[in-house]
Amino acid sequence: MLFGICFSIICLYLALIAWFNWGFNKVEEFQLQDLKPKTQFTVIIPFRNEAKNLPVLLNAISNLHYPKSHYEIILVNDASEDNSVEIITGFLGKNLSEFNVSIIENHRTSNSPKKDAINTAIYKAKHDWIITTDADCLLPKYWLDSYDEYIQKNEIIAIAGPVRFVGLSSFFNRFQILDTLSLQGVTIAGFGLKHPFMCNGANFAYSKTAFNTVNGFEGNHIIASGDDVFLLQKFKKEYPKKVDFIKSEKATVQAKVADSFESYIQQRIRWASKTKSYDSAITKGIGLLVFLANLIMVILIPLWAFNLLSLKTIGMFYLIKSSIDLLIIFKTARFYQQEPVLLSYVFSSLLYPFITTYIIIVAPFSSYKWKGRIFKN
Repeated sequence: MLFGICFSIICLYLALIAWFNWGFNKVEEFQLQDLKPKTQFTVIIPFRNEAKNLPVLLNAISNLHYPKSHYEIILVNDASEDNSVEIITGFLGKNLSEFNVSIIENHRTSNSPKKDAINTAIYKAKHDWIITTDADCLLPKYWLDSYDEYIQKNEIIAIAGPVRFVGLSSFFNRFQILDTLSLQGVTIAGFGLKHPFMCNGANFAYSKTAFNTVNGFEGNHIIASGDDVFLLQKFKKEYPKKVDFIKSEKATVQAKVADSFESYIQQRIRWASKTKSYDSAITKGIGLLVFLANLIMVILIPLWAFNLLSLKTIGMFYLIKSSIDLLIIFKTARFYQQEPVLLSYVFSSLLYPFITTYIIIVAPFSSYKWKGRIFKN
């Protein structure tokens, strides 16, 4: 009976990942065609204690190819305690005086500092198209060009963009990159299946008009994170055919993996804490199936220890799950040009179920640390 239950769940998981692979393939890569720029953007970047990352970000902004007359940058200071503001003002004075860049202070009204920061900036935004990113990201040269051409060629109100995670070469960082590749692969697949349920606020664009129509973050402002996912869900409900993903190397924002295991766990608990507030039954069902598939991998060991399952059977389950997971991770790694991290896949696939199961179990009951603050679920 135990074998039958485990086998049934793994078969359902197998079908789910096969479905995701099909969805991933349906999202075609977008190629720039050198169209005349038309769209005007407001780029919103909240920051808190980002002194070490801001010089890289500001340099990337100065290298953007898009016409300066067609965009503004709003940097929102979320009570930084370091010299972040001084770094920005100093850099602007020397290098970016010709840019429309402003620094504003975050106006706190909810339990979510980041949502408040975005709300504060949107209120002051001059343009209808909003793009959000993070202060620890590296923006590609043709970032805004890519979004502009996609908007010109498609009737849409929101666009999720790709995020490529990087870090110094180590097994821990490769493990994190493999983890994010699986998440990014499933994100892209969701759009291909016309049922998007994830995106990343480090690379997310939407119409301010649409934002106001769905009442922005109203309804989930109690939850500290989720400035991206909950907004995506609202857009999908109000505009089911006008939400898309731009699968383009030139639109890919680069972000850093966590710098310590503790930071990684805190980050994943923060991400997992949002799932209880999802309003889609399909999304919740997917999450439950993924959890059960990983839980089975964990309980296989005690089942073998008590002679309830053979070592051969356990090996079969691990091989089936890791093989199907590898397929979508490989496709995503190829898109992000990160195939070398696949060399760590075998060992990572053995660790992943234990870490994932732990995070999913403890997330509803745990507080987490984010940008020097403690948040409760």
